[in-house]
Amino acid sequence: MSFDAPTTSENDRSYAMFQHIVPLIAHLGGPIVVPIIAAVIMWQIKKDQAYLDDHGREATNFQISLALYTLVIIPLLAVVTCGIGAVLYIPLIVLNIYGSVRGGMAANKGEYFRYPMCLRLV
Repeated sequence: MSFDAPTTSENDRSYAMFQHIVPLIAHLGGPIVVPIIAAVIMWQIKKDQAYLDDHGREATNFQISLALYTLVIIPLLAVVTCGIGAVLYIPLIVLNIYGSVRGGMAANKGEYFRYPMCLRLV
C-alpha cells in the first residue's frame, strides 16, 4: 500500500529509495543482523525529516520482521522436516525482494509505503 507524501525533494526521494534497497543488498553480505544494522543506520542518519523517518522506520521494521520469520523457520527446516522444509524459506526471499523493490519504487515516486507482512515494532 502506498500513498502520496507532501512535496519531497529529489535528494530525499533518492535517499528514501536507498533506505529500502540497501538492506536488500546487505542480505548478500552476511548473517540476518546485517540488513537490520544497515536499515537502522540509514534511518537514524535522517530521522529528523518526516518523510525519511517514515521510510527508514518502515524498512527497519521489515528487516526485523524478516529476521524473526527466519528465526522461526530455521528450527522447522533443521529439526521438524530434516531439511526438506527448505522450500519454506523461498517465500521469505521473494517477500524480501518484492517488498524492497516496491518500497524503493514508491519512495522514488515520493509516496509513502507499507510492507506486506510487516510487524510494526519500532
